[in-house]
This record gives sequence, C-alpha cells and structure tokens, in this order.
Amino acid sequence: MSYLEEITKIHVSETKNSKAQIRLPILLALAISAGIWIGATFAEPKGNQNDLRAALYKLQEIMTYINRDYVDSVNTNELVEFGINKMLEHLDPHSSYIPARDASLAQSQLEGEFDGIGVEFGIIRDTIYVVAPLTGGPSEALGIQSGDQIISVDGKNVAGIGITNRDVFDYLRGPRGSKVVVDIKRKNNPDLITYEITRDKIPQYSIPAAYMVNNEIGYIKITRFAATTYEEFRKSVSDLQVKGMKKLIIDLQGNPGGYMGAAINMADELLGDRDLIVSQEGKVSQYSQKAFAFKPGMFEEGSVIVLINEGSASASEILAGAIQDNDRGLIVGRRSFGKGLVQMPIDLSDGAELRLTIARYFTPSGRSIQKPYSSDYEAYEKDWMDRYEHGEFFSADSIKFNDSLKYETKKGRLVYGGGGIMPDYFVPLDTTMSSAYVTRLFNSDSSREFILDFYGKNKDSFASMTLDEYYSQYKVSDAMLMELTEFGKKNKVEFDAKDFNKSKEYLRLLVKAHLGRQVFDDNAFYKVVNDINEVYMRAINLFDEADRIALATTLKE
Repeated sequence: MSYLEEITKIHVSETKNSKAQIRLPILLALAISAGIWIGATFAEPKGNQNDLRAALYKLQEIMTYINRDYVDSVNTNELVEFGINKMLEHLDPHSSYIPARDASLAQSQLEGEFDGIGVEFGIIRDTIYVVAPLTGGPSEALGIQSGDQIISVDGKNVAGIGITNRDVFDYLRGPRGSKVVVDIKRKNNPDLITYEITRDKIPQYSIPAAYMVNNEIGYIKITRFAATTYEEFRKSVSDLQVKGMKKLIIDLQGNPGGYMGAAINMADELLGDRDLIVSQEGKVSQYSQKAFAFKPGMFEEGSVIVLINEGSASASEILAGAIQDNDRGLIVGRRSFGKGLVQMPIDLSDGAELRLTIARYFTPSGRSIQKPYSSDYEAYEKDWMDRYEHGEFFSADSIKFNDSLKYETKKGRLVYGGGGIMPDYFVPLDTTMSSAYVTRLFNSDSSREFILDFYGKNKDSFASMTLDEYYSQYKVSDAMLMELTEFGKKNKVEFDAKDFNKSKEYLRLLVKAHLGRQVFDDNAFYKVVNDINEVYMRAINLFDEADRIALATTLKE
C-alpha cells in the first residue's frame, strides 16, 4: 500500500504574525538543484564531506567498470534508478524516487489541476469508457457523453490492445492549448464520432462532498490534502454555515495525506489563537519548526467530530492529532495509519523527483505517531494486513499501547504515541453485509458498465428529480440487481446465489450510491453510502460528548 508523501508547504514559527508564519522559505523548494549536494548547502562537517566524496568516488568507479567492462550491454540509467530505489529503502519507508516519466503525473495529483481533455474514465473489457465528462472541461463543452467508448487517439487504435491507466494518461493528457483527435463509439450510433479536443486546465477536487446531514450537522469529505484543499475547505464551511450548520463532521477515512500546509491551515480555522497545531524536528535546524493557530477561524465554536480509519495517514493525522490534543472535538473510528515523517520534494536535473524525509512531526502533546519501521520494507507494507488479521479492526482491546509513551491532552486526557492516532471512540469494521461475490462484481467493473448502461437508457426519468428526492425516495429494484448480475456474467463473474442473497440489500445500496453519483455528483454518492458507514453513523450520535470535551475546564484544575 502506498501513501502520498508528506510535502511541507507552510511553515509557522514561534514568532507570532511573522511572514514565516505564512509560507515555507523558498529554501525548501531549492535545497538541491542540479549538481549541488544538500551536504554542501548546509555546510556539513568536514569529516562528513570527506566520507561523502569517498562514497561518490566509489560509486563512480563501479559504474565506470560496469559500463566499460561488463560482459553484456546494460542500460546504465535503469541500473542507477534501481540502485537509488534500493538505497532509499534503506533509509525509511517514505523517502522515494519518482522517475522523470512519472514525476509530472505524481505532482498533478497534489497540485489540484492538470492539463487534459477533462473526462473521468474507466477501462472495461480492454476499452476506454467515459464515465463522465468533467464539469467545465473541454470534453463536456464538445458534447462527449457518459458511456462513450474511445476507440482511437490521433488515428491510433487504443481498443483491445491491453491498454493501462498509465497509457490513457499518456494519450490524453498534454499541454494546455494542444489538440488531440479522438474517435468515439456511442451506443445506438453505427458510425464513429470524431472529436478534435483542445486540451485545457482541468481542476481536481479533494473535497468531493459537503452536505447537511440534518438542520444542524454539516458533513465534509476530504480525500487528500492538495494545493487547493484549504480553499475548498473554506468554501465548504462557508456554504454549510449559510445552510445553518452548527456542528461539523470532517471525514478523513481513507485519506492518505498530502500537503502538510493544507492540514495546518484547516486546523487554524478550527482552533483558538496560539493553540499548537504540530511541530516538526529534523537534523537540519531549518526543518525544526512549530505551527500555531494565529488567526480568527471560521469555525472555532461549533462542535467538531473527525472520522479516521486505518487508511488515514500523514496530513490526516496532523489534523486529527491537533483536534484531539487541543480537546477541540472527538476523533471517531479506528487507529490511523501511523505516518509521522515529513518529505521534501526535490526536483532533479533530468526531470525526476526525490522526496526525501527531512523531519519527524509531533502532535501538540508531543506524540510521534510514526509507527515503528526497520529495514524490512515488506513487513512495513504488510502492517495493515497484520492489524486486520490480529483483530485490531474489530476490537479496541486487541490494540496494545506502550505505557512509556503516555501523553496528555491540553485538558489532561490520556493519549498514546507509538503509531497512529487512536480515536476517542473506537468503531469496529462491519464486514457482515459484504461478500466475495459483491467484491468481484465491483472489481471487474461490471457495476460501472451496468450503471453507465442503465443511466443512458433512463436518463430522462431523472431529469426533474432533486438530490433529496433521490436520496429519500428512489429504490433500486430487484430487476436492476438481476440485470447487474448478467453484466457480471459477461465479465466472467459467475453468479453466486448464496452471496447474492446475503448481500442483496448492501448491493442495492451500493448501486443506488454509484447511480446517484452518475445522476448528480459525489454528494449523492456519499449521502447514500454513508447510511452503511458504521463510523459515520456512530459519530452522528456523539455530538453531546464532543461538546462536553470542548467546553470542559482543564481536568487537572
């Protein structure tokens, strides 16, 4: 399992209202440029410089001999990249190297936008399907529709050739203003339709859903911490406040992290003046800093509950830790992933990127929530599965804390370090509704193909329906479920009557959620699917406790 690296964007010093409270010095972005070593930049002791020179000379010697004398021809660049990855694995699990061919794609996932044609796509039976044209993008403007199949790109056939997601990015993404010609097959149209699409900036949103649960409770789902997340969060809070929000659920379940600065800024909107948000400590003094809340926040008074689980990592843990340690609200769910290492992005001369761990971060109580790691990289990657097999997802009693890692929140509540954020209220994983058959239906893309087909045939019936009407009144029929099983058979998913009957109502709700996303947007998906989200359902009934903690006087007094 991989997680977005923690990339420091915002730095807040202990000097109130200084410029350093707003932006990380440019030094972080320029720490290494072509031919300049970080050791030289920060004047490492002479002995270390000599060691570095000797190591580099040895590496150069070896590569020279391999290139000149090795019995077979070798790709020296591939060999070096292999060596880089093995070297970084020896450091920690999150320092990483991204080759030039992948760097721009990796960065676009954090920057909040990319250049392309503006479609959400899926690959179904070796064919690119348009799941939805993105709002405001060039494909939507030209009339490309959900369910369209992309058969060729710039005259080159892309159907039935074993195409991958990476191939699709390579074909369809490109610089803003450039053109690409696609031939599309549309249902009930015997001829291919040709579109010349001018690529444009395509926004990516990290907050797919923000809606009112009832007259008082607002819900915001955050899927990652990207460059635009903070502004998206401010807009979501403002919109919900207009609708009467007094209490807020922030859903970080499955959020792998991203930009540290986005989490810091969001925490500042929730915490009081001078509350510590996070601190980080590195070998180099420039990387040892503390971030404080320093401005009036948008939501400093209302109740707050943060949802986390085993997939919540990195910046998610910064935000959850700040809320918990400052007794600002409740954390509900299951123990988070446990990533407390900060990565700095370093652009290399050939377009590749190094993401190097430069610090550890600590929650306001002083907890390092980085889970233990060693040189056994595979064991670290398997930790999630080990936790599942040991029963941690089902019982809080299976989680053992080290008594030497006890810490106290601002008001004296006991919390523990040593790996992840342990929620104030544990909610076990519910696996009773799901089944292997339902999993196969969705993993095979049978569900997506069915929903695209069903919506295409019944689009007019949803035209006058509101989201609230869809949520409260629309029913997925048994006939629809059986039709879905037929799509499964086309994708070699054999019907399993026992699993189908066991998971029938669960499957009905999943189909409604995914169809709602097609008809409306992600608000519909999350509003429907959250009805079976055990963490979300538990949180709705815990606001009295969240209020009690936030309003309580310090427990030591």
